[in-house]
Amino acid sequence: MKKRLIARLRDATGATLVEAAIITPLLLLLTFSIVDFASMFYCYLALESGVSQATRAVVTGGSSESAIMTAMRAATPTLTIPDSAFSFSNMPAGSTSFVSGVGGPGSVSRVTVTYQWDIMTPLIRPFFTNGKITFRVESTMKNEKAFPS
Repeated sequence: MKKRLIARLRDATGATLVEAAIITPLLLLLTFSIVDFASMFYCYLALESGVSQATRAVVTGGSSESAIMTAMRAATPTLTIPDSAFSFSNMPAGSTSFVSGVGGPGSVSRVTVTYQWDIMTPLIRPFFTNGKITFRVESTMKNEKAFPS
């Protein structure tokens, strides 16, 4: 009886399967978490680049809000940005505070975009409010005066 028990304890048959069953979920969680954080990083960088391009559209004469939103969406084709995510403000020439709107020549314009990204990995979602992370990016530039023709 004792010999049989010792032989059973020394038997390693199936140990690899048990180890794989323990490690595989952890490796999958780690892999999907890396993909999730890489996607969030991509989203943030795309928004940063896009808002810079949108503000550049203000500076070079595309002063309507719809033109700015179009420039932002063209610079971030993989993201779906709703109109409600945009905020526009400007500091008129000679002023010291920002007011709502795009502004005109000589003013300082600011474009702000607030975007929510859904977390993909189910085990990571509970660590974020409503399973989402909110990115807020903005860019501020001075509008150029029109060149005389």
